[in-house]
Amino acid sequence: MTENHDDFAFEPVKGLPETPPEGEHILWQGRPDWWALTRESLNLGWVSAYFVALALWRFGMLIDQVSLASAFAASFPFIVLGGIVAALLLLIGVVQARSTVYTITNRRVAMRIGAALTVTLNLPFTKIARADLSLRRNGTGTIALDPMDDTQLSYLVCWPHVRPWHIRKTKPALRCIPEAQTVATLLAEAAEARVSTPEVNRTGMPTKAHLAAE
Repeated sequence: MTENHDDFAFEPVKGLPETPPEGEHILWQGRPDWWALTRESLNLGWVSAYFVALALWRFGMLIDQVSLASAFAASFPFIVLGGIVAALLLLIGVVQARSTVYTITNRRVAMRIGAALTVTLNLPFTKIARADLSLRRNGTGTIALDPMDDTQLSYLVCWPHVRPWHIRKTKPALRCIPEAQTVATLLAEAAEARVSTPEVNRTGMPTKAHLAAE
């Protein structure tokens, strides 16, 4: 289900560790919106608000004891520290988004994820129990995949490409993708077509000699 992927190895097909087998073709490829990914998975807004609250608290504690300039000077380091942390989170979000490739074929969902440790998740439609769409007003959204019970994935390895807080049973997700509604419709149609198509396993056919002997 999970394959180690070498960042420096040549990809025969973008986002896939190997050329798709005969009969499989790519329907869609994309990656997260870096700004949406930073806000949602790294909680940029909450982190920024935390440092602003610290600065205001410090300012309020000192304003009655020292001059306005001194109170501001004592509070300003929290703003600087918050700016540094926010910049680091933005950098992480950009790197995570740029190193990610989501692929939907007519048979599976493939996710090339990870910045430091890059892996490729192959999720056949026959191993996905359901998919849930969380849509934002700007059109970006997250499609969370619920694997069958026999599929075990690591939350830490998949993060941030997971449904948040579902740690006991990791649900990989196409996080913060643009035009999520269109992609979700495409995924649903491809999965329905694949699951409803019976698999025919080829077996050895008897030769004319065998038939004659019988």
